[in-house]
Amino acid sequence: MKTIFYPLVIVFALVLLSGTSEDDDQKNSIQGVWELENRYTYDNNTVIDTIHNVDGYRQIKMYHEGKVMWTRFVPKDSVEWFGYGSYNTTDNALQEKLEYGSASMMRIIDTMRIFSFKLVTDKNHFSQITIDDEGNSIFSENYKRIK
Repeated sequence: MKTIFYPLVIVFALVLLSGTSEDDDQKNSIQGVWELENRYTYDNNTVIDTIHNVDGYRQIKMYHEGKVMWTRFVPKDSVEWFGYGSYNTTDNALQEKLEYGSASMMRIIDTMRIFSFKLVTDKNHFSQITIDDEGNSIFSENYKRIK
């Protein structure tokens, strides 16, 4: 009986101690579809202005299995904006490496391919915050989960 009991206790303990549930892993994940709610500008790491979307403006980002796609629609602008690439995250950082985009975006990608942000997440919102060389927040895009 002891030969069966002790291995079962060890296996059971390992299962309990093996980590977090899938829900915990996913609750602050950016995997999914997101819509831009607004943008903030900062001074001394304090929000000094909120820029709301104008009527009809939409920006959508999709993150899935290490890939990112985004598109922007501005009703009064004929310039197309979209991009595709890869991404990775840590608890507080997001890095996007764009590989392809609209003609307007390709001009930017030709000079800067990797975009790094401070990342703040909760289950249904995330902010990608641009920081300066001293680590101060200067601008953020704030998204809500739509799927």
